[in-house]
Amino acid sequence: MDNDILLPDPAIPAGSAALNPFVIVDDAAGFATFVSEVFAVPETKEARTPLPDGKLIHAQVRLGTVDLMLADRLDGWPARPGLLQVWVRDVTRVLDRAGARGATTVTPPTPFYGETTLARMIDRWQNLWWLWAPAPGQPDPVPAWEGGTDTVFATLDSALRALAGRPGADRLT
Repeated sequence: MDNDILLPDPAIPAGSAALNPFVIVDDAAGFATFVSEVFAVPETKEARTPLPDGKLIHAQVRLGTVDLMLADRLDGWPARPGLLQVWVRDVTRVLDRAGARGATTVTPPTPFYGETTLARMIDRWQNLWWLWAPAPGQPDPVPAWEGGTDTVFATLDSALRALAGRPGADRLT
């Protein structure tokens, strides 16, 4: 794709991507460990930058070709958890690994369009994860307006409304 705004892939510094998400959470070190353990990926140790008090001003975990960058929320800073989408091999396995580390399933594994399976989870840092996995041969679901289930929208709506009511959720705006 030719684009006169984004830097072309060959010009992006090695090991980086055109877009890399950045989240600010309480206990960034714990979040880095969570992501590393759930997705079986290493933290980029040379990127870890602690402040004198031990809080992280920067850390990175590489998922595929993208760096998830993170930092601790400092005094006066709002938390900025993310809405994150990850392609995985097996959404159930990821949900199990994440659940063992305190995450909550928002959307159970659900057939989705284009021969995919979708699941969602929320971690204890209030990041909402979309988990996608290929599902070759799986038929598309019947839309809710044609008599199918409304799981995909209803679970997301419920989770976002619950987040709005959580302590600290006002920091999300």
